[in-house]
Amino acid sequence: MTIFEKLASIKIIPVIKIDTVEHAVPLAEALVAGGLPAAEITFRSDAAEESIRRITEEVPEMLVIAGTVLDPVTADRAVRAGAKAIVSPGLNLETVRWCNQHGIPVIPGTATPGELEACMREGLKVVKVFPAEVLGGVAYLKALAGPYASMKVMPTGGVKPGNVREYLKQPNLLCCGGTWIVPGDLLKAGDFKAIEKLAREAAEIRDEMA
Repeated sequence: MTIFEKLASIKIIPVIKIDTVEHAVPLAEALVAGGLPAAEITFRSDAAEESIRRITEEVPEMLVIAGTVLDPVTADRAVRAGAKAIVSPGLNLETVRWCNQHGIPVIPGTATPGELEACMREGLKVVKVFPAEVLGGVAYLKALAGPYASMKVMPTGGVKPGNVREYLKQPNLLCCGGTWIVPGDLLKAGDFKAIEKLAREAAEIRDEMA
């Protein structure tokens, strides 16, 4: 399986900000146990790089991708730590080209058809749509599917249990990112059982829609 095929099979990808490195491994284990063996660890904290490293080494069944990657230097750090793909909130062509040169899957954020076409010119087949709900949610994905039928999308931002089923129905969806699976308060409290439950509920939605 390619990285994109794995993401497509898992379908719902938890998007996580980890502030405490010691939480990384038990969090990954909870997500795997709940049926979501993938995570986007965002570079929004000083713990991101080491968290990616620990999860990669100690929970090898977890597919780790790095999020909020804003430049090639951060992309390099993430890949060296073990991240298997790079995700960004916006389109930074310098980062895209660095990833392409190094054979690293990259999913840059787009908010307009023009940005999506810029990604196509770089040879990409998958883009992030962010912030998805602000941009129009499922209606925006449907609009993109007409002229850009060959492109797969990863909507993130506002995806939640109440609307995720509609996202999962879209033919141009690769996977979607969700922050609701690992709420900051539960992670801070180290309540991994509650996080496992949320992961299991999300996995059940995915399986129901399969």
